[in-house]
Order: sequence, then C-alpha cells, then structure tokens
Amino acid sequence: MAKTIADVMVESLKNAGVKRVYGLPGDSLNGFTDAIRKDAALEWAHVRNEEVAAFAAGAEAHLTGSLAVCAASCGPGNLHLINGLFDCHRSRVPVLAIAAHIPRVEIGSGYFQETHPQNLFKECSDYCEMVSIPEQMPRMLEIAMRSAVSRSSVSVIVVPGEIFLHDALDDNPILPIRTPQPLLRPNDEELREAANHLNAGKRVTILAGAGCKGAHDDLIATAAKLKAPIVHALRGKEYIEYDNPYNVGLTGLIGFSSGYHAMEDCDTLLMLGTDFPYQQFFPTKATVLQIDARGEQLGRRTPIHLGLVGTIQHTLPALLPLLNQKTDAAHLETHVNDFKKVCEGLEDLAQPDNNRTPIHPQYVARLIDQLAAEDAIFTCDVGTPTVWAARYLTMNGQRRLLGSFVHGSMASAVPQAIGAQASHRTRQVVALAGDGGLAMMLGDLLTLRQLKLPIKIVVFNNSSLAFVELEMKAAGIVNYGTALDNPNLANLATAAGLHGVRVEQPNDLEDALRTAFQVPGPALVEVIVNRQELSMPPSVTFEQAKGFSLWAAKSVLSGRGDEVLDLAKTNILQRILK
Repeated sequence: MAKTIADVMVESLKNAGVKRVYGLPGDSLNGFTDAIRKDAALEWAHVRNEEVAAFAAGAEAHLTGSLAVCAASCGPGNLHLINGLFDCHRSRVPVLAIAAHIPRVEIGSGYFQETHPQNLFKECSDYCEMVSIPEQMPRMLEIAMRSAVSRSSVSVIVVPGEIFLHDALDDNPILPIRTPQPLLRPNDEELREAANHLNAGKRVTILAGAGCKGAHDDLIATAAKLKAPIVHALRGKEYIEYDNPYNVGLTGLIGFSSGYHAMEDCDTLLMLGTDFPYQQFFPTKATVLQIDARGEQLGRRTPIHLGLVGTIQHTLPALLPLLNQKTDAAHLETHVNDFKKVCEGLEDLAQPDNNRTPIHPQYVARLIDQLAAEDAIFTCDVGTPTVWAARYLTMNGQRRLLGSFVHGSMASAVPQAIGAQASHRTRQVVALAGDGGLAMMLGDLLTLRQLKLPIKIVVFNNSSLAFVELEMKAAGIVNYGTALDNPNLANLATAAGLHGVRVEQPNDLEDALRTAFQVPGPALVEVIVNRQELSMPPSVTFEQAKGFSLWAAKSVLSGRGDEVLDLAKTNILQRILK
C-alpha cells in the first residue's frame, strides 16, 4: 500500500526526535491523525483546547530543548493555536505547528471555516508557509523543522486537508534533524575592549537572564573576579540563583529592593543573555555592556557603551582570562547583605500567622517550595502566582520553572504543566494557578484525567483578578470588574476525577499539600488566600504612591471604605504612602 504524505510526515517527525503531537482532531486534520493512529509510535496528546496544545508543546520544548509539535484543524482550530504560539515565539522555544486548511479548490470562496492561516500566523512565527501542491512535501516540512530548531522559534506549515491523504511522491522520510550547537562568541579585540571596561569599573553589577543557561560555573567565576553582585531576570531564575553566593535577587516590577539597588548603585553594568524589558529599572549613570546571542537585542532597552554578539556559554570562558581580580568587595557585600535582609522579610510574611484567615499566599508558596520534590517542575500563572513563585520557589539546579514570562498570558500554568508532565512522566509537576487563570482553561482539567497526568495544581483563590486590582490601585482607579464569583473549585476537580481539597485554615494547609503531592494521580488543592495581599515592587514611584492615595479616597467616597480598611490592616498601605 502506497504511503500518504501524512505517513511520511509522521515518519519524518519521529526521525527528528518528536515523541508526541498535542492537538484536537477535526475533519481537515483527519488524514494526519489517522497516520498517527496507524503508526502507533507517535503519541497523540489529546487536549480540549488548541491553545492548550500550543502552550503544552512550548513547555516540552523549553524543558527538553528539542522540537515539539502541536496541530489543529482548519479555521477556528487554527485560531485557537495563536495565543499559545505567541508565547512560544516570544519565549524562543522550538515548536512546529501543523495547521490544517480548507480544500485548495475552495480557498478564496468564503468557504465554511475559511481563514488565511499563512497570514494569521506570520506575527507569531519565524517560518510560515502553505503547502499548495503535494510536490512541496516533505521538503517544506524539513525547512519548517530546521527553521524551528536552528532559530529556536516557531514554524508553521499550513496543509489543506486533502494533501495529507495524497500519495507521497517522495516516500523517503526526512533524515534525522539535530539541534545545532554552534560556537558563537565575540572576536578577541571585542573581548579585550569589554575587559577594559570591566577592569576599570569600581562597582560592577551583573544582570543575567535566560541566556545564561549552561553557563552557571563561568557566571559565578566572572562574578568572583569582578566582585559583582548578580541580579537576575525572571526567566533566568532557574539557571542562576542556585549555588550562587553573589545572588541579590530579581529586579523589575516583581523583584526585590536588593536587586534594584545593586543595579542603581553600580558604575558598570554587565548584561548577560537578557532582554529585560523595563527601562525604568536600569541604572541612570553607568557604563553598560551587553552580551547576547541575538544582535538585534543589543541596546534596545537601555543605551549601551558596548554590545557584543555571542552565547554566554562560549563568551565567558574567553572573557574570564582577560579580567583582573578585584579586591574591593564593598559594593558586593553591601548588596548581598541587603538581599539577606530582604529574604528575612519575605520569611516573616510567609508564616501561618497564628491560624488567622484568610491565608497569606506567601505561606502557600513557601510550603509548596518546602514540600515539592528536589527535581520538581513548576509552572505558574501570570499575576500574583508569578510573584509568589519568583519570590519563594527555590531553584537548585534540578528544578525547573515555567510561565508566560514574556507574552504574559493568563491561563498558562495548567497547559504548560500538561506539556511538562507528558514529556517527563517520572518528574513531579506542580502548577501554581490563579483562580482566574484556572477558570479560563477549566476544560483542560479533563485532559489530566484523559492523559493520566499526575499534575498537582495549587489554586490561589482570592475571588479576584488580584494583580489587575493592584494595577488599578496604583493608577488611582477604583476596583471594577475584577471580582470572581467562584464555585467550590475543589468540588469541580473531584467531579472531573481528580483528588480535590479546599483549604480555608492555615493549620490545614500543610497536610493538604502533603497528601496531594503523594496521591498517584492528578490533584487540585484550592487555597482561600487574602485578596488584599499586596506584592510590593522594589521601588514605589511618586506616581504610584499618589495613585494609591487617590484610590483610597475614591473608594471611601464610593462607599467601599471596607476595602481600604482591609488593606490598612496589613500595614502595607502605610508603607506605600509614607
């Protein structure tokens, strides 16, 4: 029996190391899913929403560094992929999306479910083309896969449904495709110039990001030579903060004052593998050097005195011999000590508070950190779950942390946990979900049941879009449209076949988490946390303080003074207005 184009596609994906395809079936995709059924070696990871398929594929690609695949049927199916693919594209992970299309003869006729996917996906991919005739396959598939792995980005191939079923004109599958690992570093003259700047600096600070993956030891050695505190961006947390005596924490909107001041006080800033986006947190008077594998990112966040193209993994070993050993450690010690004080303050907030309710979300995050496995994979929703994950989850070189840290999409925690658990069956996967985020993709709780994924979900239920409320307060706007009328989410989980438990008292939380982490299947722990808990930024601007004052006044005048009183009880409002 002759091979179809879909058959050759499946063989080619296997040769490229792909283990599964995340997706939702549909008529235009039937030829492809049938080829997966017949082959049986490639797993079909059936999800309930194509957006989840894209997020799950992105999580697998992030954790493995290898190509991951998602697929969707024509029209609405394709459209559901877009948000997840935007996250993959902006997070720079190698993902291939197979977007089925309407019959070729009907394109342009306003046919049922017609869209123009090759246009729709352009902005969230580095390669996006439509297979117009069978003769283009499997060559176009090879181009798409090589683009994804070489650029560590998203590729999309749009395939009209009948092409999947066409006899393969070339029935030889694509040969194995390996992820390239080029050696990329600046030339010797550029390195000497960088070393001259760093050697001249009296107070050097390092800002390190996700580009430092695989360069941990050289990063520490660089900080040791420069006596430099290391500030890290959120995506760099899992690669940087462990075994690091120079760590002074995060900066940015959810960062620490120690990280903020370590950058503001330096006279020389060395940026390593980071595209940290918030311009207001860069030093105002410092010599700035930036090293990044992507030249287009140099200088786009803050003015730089020298920009070098190279991977951190290959650049630091060549730079290190050119650096002079500094002996003045005053700058380093000041900010390391500041960081210790910050950590002490964080621990004070992460206490059960004599069993008072509602529960502090910091306490929830600290217990998760203490009870989770040494090699746990964590995912977190945007908003307050990201804040607590960033501040309380401890990385150790084995643990991993994923979130929609660049695209900033709600409802990413459970979808990314699906990809993490599907590709790492023996690892513990813990999702820190917000009540708003969980509700947005609630249907994919059923995916955990269907795929038998033992994911542990901890829901921070504050009956609100809490981070949005914080943004409103800071802007002087009375909270509106942010309240969530939630049912008992633990009961919903139980109805879906998960282990579900609701926790309202701090003293009940530890046992609930221990039990959930130990049950063999999926589990959901719903924790009722304080709606008024504020995640303080490292530096409160005058405009933000003014905004909080305006919010308090407007809330009282509109008959909502109870919210102001609730916040005042935390002593945080006084700190803001001080």
